[in-house]
Amino acid sequence: MELILKYFPNLTPLQKSQFEQLKDLYTDWNSKINVISRKDMDYFYERHVLHSLALAAFIEFSNNTEVLDVGCGGGFPGIPLAIMFPNCHFHLIDSIGKKIKVVKGVADSLNLRNLTAEQIRVENHPKQYDFIISRAVTAFPDFVKLCKNKFKKEQKNAISNGIIYLKGGDFDSEITEFKSRVSIVPITNYFSEEFFETKKIIHLSF
Repeated sequence: MELILKYFPNLTPLQKSQFEQLKDLYTDWNSKINVISRKDMDYFYERHVLHSLALAAFIEFSNNTEVLDVGCGGGFPGIPLAIMFPNCHFHLIDSIGKKIKVVKGVADSLNLRNLTAEQIRVENHPKQYDFIISRAVTAFPDFVKLCKNKFKKEQKNAISNGIIYLKGGDFDSEITEFKSRVSIVPITNYFSEEFFETKKIIHLSF
C-alpha cells in the first residue's frame, strides 16, 4: 500500500480502504481459482495494482466516461481504475468464466458499483465505449481489428477516444501501420521502480 500512496497521496479514506483490501481478497480467491502466479503475488501492489494505475497517471478520466477492459483476467487494469475513478463506469470482459467469477467476487466485496463484468469475447460485444483498455492480451494489430467498431464518436476527455494499451518490450513493428494515430509513453515517466523500465502505454486514437 505504501507504493500506491507514494504516487497517489490524495486518495479518499474509501479508496485507501479498497486498495488495502485487494491483497487479501486476491490471496483468498487465488487459493480457489489461480489468476495470479504465486511469484507475482509477492509483488502484487507493484506488478498488478500500480501497473494498472499507470493509466490513471496517463489520463484523468472525465466523469461518466465509459471504459471497456478487454481480456481482463482477474481484473487488471479495470478493478484498480474503478477504485480510482468512482464517477466512471468500467465493464470488464474475458472469454474465461472463472476469471469473471473472481472479478465479480472482488468487486462485490469492495462494493464497486461502477464496475460490471461479463464472460464474452470483444468481437461479440455490441456496445460502444469512450476507451478500451487492456494489458497486452494479443499482438496489437490483432487487438485493433477486434475493437475497431467499438468507440463512441462523442469526445469528452482530454485525449481522443480509443485504445489505451499496457505493453512491454519491443513492439515497433506492431504499431507501424498506426503511426499517425499512435502515441507511446514510457511508464517510467510516472513510476521509478525497475519493473517499469520496459513498460509502455500505447494510445491509439479513433
